[in-house]
Amino acid sequence: MLTNYHTHTTLCDGKNTPAEMTEAAYRKGFDALGFSGHMDPSIRMDWGRYVREISGLRESYKGRMDILLGVELDQWWRGEPVTGAEYVIGSTHFISLPDGRLGCVDWTWEESDRLRREWFGADWYRLAAAYYETEARVWERTRCDILGHFDLVACFNHQRPSFDEEDPRYLRPAMEALETLAATGAVFEINCGAYNRGRRRDFYPARPLLRRLRELGAEVCLSSDAHQAELLDGGFADAREALRACGFGHTVCWRHGADGALERVEEGL
Repeated sequence: MLTNYHTHTTLCDGKNTPAEMTEAAYRKGFDALGFSGHMDPSIRMDWGRYVREISGLRESYKGRMDILLGVELDQWWRGEPVTGAEYVIGSTHFISLPDGRLGCVDWTWEESDRLRREWFGADWYRLAAAYYETEARVWERTRCDILGHFDLVACFNHQRPSFDEEDPRYLRPAMEALETLAATGAVFEINCGAYNRGRRRDFYPARPLLRRLRELGAEVCLSSDAHQAELLDGGFADAREALRACGFGHTVCWRHGADGALERVEEGL
């Protein structure tokens, strides 16, 4: 199956409309396309419009390609309920600062550097530890089905090397959060978004974390985190190779069953 469940459109911060993303996926031969617009403290959608548009596309493509209605829910979202979502991607884009505000870890390198200097004693490892302490609670706060881009705090670290991702000061809190979340049974996405846009040389989670996930018996799914139509399957071939190298034999996919409910299936690598 060719699928993607992490898809953004012009209804949040994507570059293509839902209809354009759907048509591009169909032309690429997708079996299923899941939409997952942002609902977080900095980006929110018109939820009613979103549900209407995605539901309409599902009807239009019925029998040709399965369309799923999901949401990428940041753990700090405190707005209206996202009723009607068939699945939730739980993500952590922000950390709580001592003054009560939120700091974004993936906006720009300069913003992350400012957070490091102003709030974490100019120590990247303290910033990363604060992120992972927060990330460890994402399932508790969102009850998500899919755990989104687990190690997002490292999003700029290949373009602007700032800390060693194999240093125990980084890996210890990362592994602790990983183990906490693996115990929930939620599926970890192998997120190709930064990789397919040339921002990182590795996926989320990075390979040392992927190997630990395999040891823990966690389930994974492939995700392009596409914000533009041409990248709907961007990085998938390389991600599958990385998963095989880390010992995985399958990924998880979802589809609508005969009764209309979502069912989970395994897809071999």
